[in-house]
Amino acid sequence: MFVYVLNKNGEALMPCKERKARLLLKEGKAKIVNRTPFTIQLLYGSSGYKQPVNLGVDAGSKYIGLSATTEKKELFKATVELRQDIPKLLDSRGTQRRSRRNRKLRYRPARFNNRGKKGKLAPSIQHKIDCHLTMIKKVCGIIPVENIIVETAEFDPHKLKNPSIHGAEYQHGDAEGFYNVKAAVLNRDNYTCQICGAQNTQLEVHHIRFQSQGGSNSMENLTTLCKDCHEKIHKGELKFNKKVKSFKHASHMNIMRKKLVELLKKEFDNVFETFGYLTKYNREKLGINKSHSNDAFVISHNFNAKQTNVEFLFRKVRRHNRQIHKSKPSKGGKRQRTQSAYIVNGFKRFDKVGYNGIKCFITGKRSSGYFQLKKFDGTIISQGVSSKKLKLLEHVKGWIVDWSIGNSSPT
Repeated sequence: MFVYVLNKNGEALMPCKERKARLLLKEGKAKIVNRTPFTIQLLYGSSGYKQPVNLGVDAGSKYIGLSATTEKKELFKATVELRQDIPKLLDSRGTQRRSRRNRKLRYRPARFNNRGKKGKLAPSIQHKIDCHLTMIKKVCGIIPVENIIVETAEFDPHKLKNPSIHGAEYQHGDAEGFYNVKAAVLNRDNYTCQICGAQNTQLEVHHIRFQSQGGSNSMENLTTLCKDCHEKIHKGELKFNKKVKSFKHASHMNIMRKKLVELLKKEFDNVFETFGYLTKYNREKLGINKSHSNDAFVISHNFNAKQTNVEFLFRKVRRHNRQIHKSKPSKGGKRQRTQSAYIVNGFKRFDKVGYNGIKCFITGKRSSGYFQLKKFDGTIISQGVSSKKLKLLEHVKGWIVDWSIGNSSPT
């Protein structure tokens, strides 16, 4: 494992081995500035020798792959998991704001007087772009990166649905010749409920995968149901088990790709763009396993570099719950507070702690000082441990970070 080094002014130098870092700390020539990834800062002046370093970025809507390499070695490898809960939280916030307006409270302006700027991206997509920029800056803050190479992908949803489509076939959709998509779905299903088989009754068109979960208004995601079956599905009394592919992440990448490269070129000097088919060709040529971090290694374009077997794992977490009160009043009409204390006995949610020799994270905290503990992969360590038995290892800074040792050898 490498130890990342900063000079006296906080600028990144080439990483060193653990033994050298241990000696610098023992002699008082350096101090620890970060635990994961382990980073030290020199306390004496040093310009340092720097090699050309390429940073490969496998951009994604759900995961990001990162790999910093020289011609001989891979210095940093990471997989980053992004948040996917933002649309659901925004929907919940909208519901609560509408409820406040109906109660005629004075502090919430009408929605039509509260619009954003033209050309503004959706919050979920903007968040993903911001996370890409943040992670790239993190890596450039601990390694002297010279070139940044980003893989951007453009997806064709029609081609994903039907790989054989070409030419004028794009102009002839499934709903061609019908008044709208609903009429086409009813005709396709022969005006029959797809659960109970009812025909001579009121029929409705149902989204198999809800739009809040990435479903679309395409015919593949719509089905015909009678009124009774439709109501039972939305009440949870009935299930429709047909599976439909979601193209949500493909659509997000189509929106993100140009904006991400544009913002990177404003922040950094040497930013280059590559494409997925080149990454796949080079990865298969080298015989490397498919993963986000391995793709990033190929994107960095130092094919002869020796891969590291230490991979850092980052996950973006919610910083704070801004909802003050619970949605449903308790008995007596009083609304209970939904926020707990931000810091309890010196600990925050998602802090990295040590418990009985195990490194884990606080995933739930109580005002009594008892916390729920989980590992990075979600394994429950304990449902309730006193804060007196915990040792603080690292405060959360918007991300929970861990590392693993894996086999990066070719297939």
